[in-house]
Amino acid sequence: MEQLGVAVVGFGLAGAVFHAPLIAAEPRMRVAAVVTSSAERAAQARARHPGVRVWESAEEMFAEADDVDLAVIATPNRTHAELAVKALGAGLPVVVDKPFAVKSADADEVVSMAERAGLPLGVFQNRRWDNDFLTVKSLMDGGEFGEVRRFESRFERWRPVSKGGWREVGSAEDGAGILFDLGSHLVDQALALFGPVTEVYAELDQRRPDVRADDDAFIALTHACGVRSHLWMSAVAPQLGPRMRVLGSTNGYTVHGLDPQEDALRAGRRPDDGKPWGTVTPDKWGTFGAGDDLRTVPTLPGDYPAFYADMAAALLDDAPVPVDPRDAVETLRILEYARHVATPPEDD
Repeated sequence: MEQLGVAVVGFGLAGAVFHAPLIAAEPRMRVAAVVTSSAERAAQARARHPGVRVWESAEEMFAEADDVDLAVIATPNRTHAELAVKALGAGLPVVVDKPFAVKSADADEVVSMAERAGLPLGVFQNRRWDNDFLTVKSLMDGGEFGEVRRFESRFERWRPVSKGGWREVGSAEDGAGILFDLGSHLVDQALALFGPVTEVYAELDQRRPDVRADDDAFIALTHACGVRSHLWMSAVAPQLGPRMRVLGSTNGYTVHGLDPQEDALRAGRRPDDGKPWGTVTPDKWGTFGAGDDLRTVPTLPGDYPAFYADMAAALLDDAPVPVDPRDAVETLRILEYARHVATPPEDD
């Protein structure tokens, strides 16, 4: 079986925890190389992925691009577009972590370059394979809601004291803030379920005195199909709301709690460890129905491994990439507009 050599550019949280384990678990891929200037992270990469090659800079990788088959950009947000362009220029297919870029114009440039070069380009919107999202999509596909009228979705946390990372103390030019972090997932999920948007309303706040970036946000989207999506993202929610609530003309669905795959990856698990993956116990299943006629429905297993399985198929079988980069550009346009309309104009 042909196996693709993948270079993970950046071996912090995104590269080490969210990408490398999924790549290593995909039979048609292997973590062939890691780009990091950190000696500690290089040692971690060698310990977790025996035989891995370590480059100290992306430029070293680009100079030897023939040695790998795919570049995964898992660096800070502000570098995504620049590194993706350079990787494509070196002849490499690319996966870019979310958000695709800090500016939609830069993302458009990356997409155009990939199309000119005839190279696959994917964006790691892994939350399309969350267990709750897959369950809602299955219920929708079965017509269980009748006409969907409102979709509510939340990523809320209680972190009254910041951790001080760049996502909290960085600037808009860095792509910092909860809007571009968790909002990238929430908007992408809403677009994937309900399609194009005609109206955007946004509230954006900085609640904690020790952060520079937004840490509490709300977006309301009106989709062309008539559905309204209400999306919350917060680091300062002392009580957490439902993860998702769908209201239709005949039935609704409410589910609490987060998909377990992130915690599993953070704990060092891999999807190929022989244990159930992405599943939750029945006490965490969502509630479906209307009025007093309510019942729990099984939550489908989450499936982050599907992203790299589909990416392998795109490279080896000429299948579509798992997430169309133009979808990610549209998500960025909405995030940019939300930031604009939520920010009051400065006094002259």
